[in-house]
Amino acid sequence: MKKLAVALMLLAATPAFAADPSEMLKDPVLEKKAEDLGHELRCLVCQNESIEDSNADLARDLRVIVRERIAKGETPDQVKQYVVDRYGDYVLLKPPFKITTLVLWLGPFALLVLGALAAFAVFRRRGAAATQTQSAPLSAEEKRRLDALLKDNGQ
Repeated sequence: MKKLAVALMLLAATPAFAADPSEMLKDPVLEKKAEDLGHELRCLVCQNESIEDSNADLARDLRVIVRERIAKGETPDQVKQYVVDRYGDYVLLKPPFKITTLVLWLGPFALLVLGALAAFAVFRRRGAAATQTQSAPLSAEEKRRLDALLKDNGQ
């Protein structure tokens, strides 16, 4: 019953928005531009959240910068370029595909391939070790001792 109550409470919970109402611009059109841009920028502390969704101090500072620059009349592209110039392409949730961002794009696939190769090597080594121990023939002394043990257990 408690699990059901917790599940219902979680379903009824509304998402918490990180942007403080005092940060928001008065003009709804400009605020929409700032929010849209904020959803494209990565929180450098949280790393997998946009600055609009993060409660980190750095994300708050970036939200303020974005809104100040939008309010001054800069286009979203100009503001984005300003942030990228300051923090690099990593600040973008969808970084461009170029030489300097190859690690961001190909890194997960490289790690997956390396993991698969490591697993293959481990299983291959285990299989080789198992066949080596099973295929070694018994020496004459080992056969004699085995026969003696089998005779003792049969009585």
